[in-house]
Amino acid sequence: MINHAGFQVLGADGLRHFKELQTDAVRAVSDRFFSAHDSAYQRFGPRGREACREDLAFHLEFLRPVLEFGLLQPMIDYLHWLNSVLVARGIPTEHLALSLDWLGEYFVEHMAAPHGNIVGHTQVAVRSTFQNAEAAPTLLQSPEAWPAAADFETTLLRGDKREALAIVQGLLDDGLSLVDIECHVIQPAMYEIGEKWQANQVSVAQEHLATAIAQMVMTMGVLSSPTAAQTRKSILLACVEGNQHVLGLSMVCDAFHLAGWEVQYLGANVPTRSLVQHVKETKPDIVGLSVSFPQQLLIVKDVIAQLTEQIGPSRPSVMVGGLAINRFNSLANILGADSSCSDALGAVACAASMGGVSP
Repeated sequence: MINHAGFQVLGADGLRHFKELQTDAVRAVSDRFFSAHDSAYQRFGPRGREACREDLAFHLEFLRPVLEFGLLQPMIDYLHWLNSVLVARGIPTEHLALSLDWLGEYFVEHMAAPHGNIVGHTQVAVRSTFQNAEAAPTLLQSPEAWPAAADFETTLLRGDKREALAIVQGLLDDGLSLVDIECHVIQPAMYEIGEKWQANQVSVAQEHLATAIAQMVMTMGVLSSPTAAQTRKSILLACVEGNQHVLGLSMVCDAFHLAGWEVQYLGANVPTRSLVQHVKETKPDIVGLSVSFPQQLLIVKDVIAQLTEQIGPSRPSVMVGGLAINRFNSLANILGADSSCSDALGAVACAASMGGVSP
């Protein structure tokens, strides 16, 4: 099957077989790695083997959207990101390309033609594109950082909740809006912390603590911010199934709440069946779906398809956003969404236009 971009992709049967083989492929290639290169990973102990399996599983999760939609770039971005993580941790980066080769060989061997050949050729294209790229892309496109962002980042890494709240409260007292503060202070600070984790300068625990403090500060900021007149319009916001990253969607929630919308915020990892049923029962004007990683594109596509099938022409308009969408706006049409947005302010303006409400 050839997709709209002229790239060979798998049909439903091929994708189903590919998914069924993923676990076995990860196990087989992981065993092959440790048989051939055990000395490179001995210092990591049992955790090294577990991390190897996790990385291989992520390779395949990112490969699935390539096989479904024919979009190579999201996986290339992921590989560049992973390469930088491996460099920072002293892991041989040539093993990354080798893992792609061995995964491709596995599927060629275990899938019937032409499906196995499609997967194998796709892996070759991914490997070649990744290795020939001149420079790694910047995945996190941060808004312009205000001077307070650096102090806020330092405060988050210290785990100082009181000082973090004081910084944001001081900006609010100066007459700045919470949405602008989230966009130009909190978001850039969190992006910087993410970059430092990638460079092995910040631990997972520090990153989680920073996220928790940022979320707390945002909640307190909403409580002390004025709300616009009610618009009589409603929006339902949710991270699709598998998406645990809620901070960005929380910022979108705050923006809509302060703009006078009625907001239903369902948070992280909402199962598709429950999400569709809740939309049918509550009938919001707009549904906003957050997608962090390319492997979740299949899920959001299914959510939109089910909404269309079960509700029909009167289904709410669907707006999509998140890291997986921001770099590739064309995905909105491919997924069946009505629009996409890259940040909280843009989401409110876009939804207002869709819903006939002045922003």
